[in-house]
Amino acid sequence: MAKVFLPKGTRDLMPATMNHRLAVMEIIRKVFSKYGFEPMETPAFERIETLTGKAGENEKLMFRILKRGEGGLRGEVDQGLRYDLTVPLARVVAMNPSIPLPFKRSQIQPVWRADRPQKGRFREFYQCDIDTIGTSSPIADAECIAVVHDALMALGLTGFTIRVNHRQLLRSMAESIGAAEHETTVIQALDKLDKVGRGGVQKELIERGLDASQCAKLWTYIDGAPIPGGAESERELKTILDLALDMGVDADRVCIDRTLARGLDYYTGPVFEAVLEGDYTGSISGGGRYDGLIGMFSGKQDVPAVGISLGIERIFMLMDEMGLLPAIPTTTQVWVTIFSEDTRSASLEAATLMRSAGINVQVSTRTGKLAKQFKDANGRGVPYVLVCGPEEAAAGTVVLKNLSTGEQWTGPADQVAAQLL
Repeated sequence: MAKVFLPKGTRDLMPATMNHRLAVMEIIRKVFSKYGFEPMETPAFERIETLTGKAGENEKLMFRILKRGEGGLRGEVDQGLRYDLTVPLARVVAMNPSIPLPFKRSQIQPVWRADRPQKGRFREFYQCDIDTIGTSSPIADAECIAVVHDALMALGLTGFTIRVNHRQLLRSMAESIGAAEHETTVIQALDKLDKVGRGGVQKELIERGLDASQCAKLWTYIDGAPIPGGAESERELKTILDLALDMGVDADRVCIDRTLARGLDYYTGPVFEAVLEGDYTGSISGGGRYDGLIGMFSGKQDVPAVGISLGIERIFMLMDEMGLLPAIPTTTQVWVTIFSEDTRSASLEAATLMRSAGINVQVSTRTGKLAKQFKDANGRGVPYVLVCGPEEAAAGTVVLKNLSTGEQWTGPADQVAAQLL
């Protein structure tokens, strides 16, 4: 018999794990809805011309799909699996010019990247995004901060800080140290500051053409010195933070951080990143304003857009390590036993009544030997069992038993179901 293996960088998510994940996703979806973000889905794959040339490094990790027929045999490609949710969103907006603006959408779907698998990094994983298209109002930027704040609080991940910066500030810093032509280099190096420290960043900057005096001047700006040409960007950030506080964001959980760069090239204004306090150093959320990307599809020069993504896979991992995942081994609430073939119809009728009342029910495939049926339910984490013996079948009643406490109720199935609502 041939051995079977999972593709590298993928996982089988068994029911207990899926119940945890779905519960977390539902908490996040409710926060999205509170802010007016409507759910949307897009295809798993896009035309290759849609995906290429839009997201820098991610494009190198794209899974490409061969053409059908002779073209595929020659290695020709016409489609690819999506590597993020932002590019498909841009395509949707370009194809639907009649969408009322601002357009606020949320999306939780898998994406694929041909990355090297390691702990917490997979080739197939979920992204969890919100975006607002068609407005430059600072309210839209502030909502990104507020949504992340409220979602993390609702999940119990309360020890976090949301860092905020502005791409124009970074541009002004690069210009002020005489490194305008090295702006991308400065941004990419600063993006690694948490990992390699100032020494590592300075080493990279010098290797890429800056000198020690330029680096020294850069650090003075990072440490708070006024940035020539940066006053307008700083006012914009203050407005966004004030609006976020008006929306209920805790002032102790948000701050301006001039070192925050965010690596993607398409950010044009404010950028955001949420980090947890303690041993975990990676970000769990990130985003920003990207007013140029949508226009690459629609042919317009500038379409205002801002969004943020929750690192939902990292959040699952951290909540598991911190013991914060909800204990949901099964969504089945009641295990309906079959006392005998003579009472089977009565048990099935009781199961139907309970389902009609909104109770999740699973019917045993065993007949008789109630102890084994109770063991089946307990082994799957089902909290209640239902018994309908000859006396109950004759009386039109059932017995509902709590397997943990031993407490039980007797009555018609629809009335007994009320104990669980």
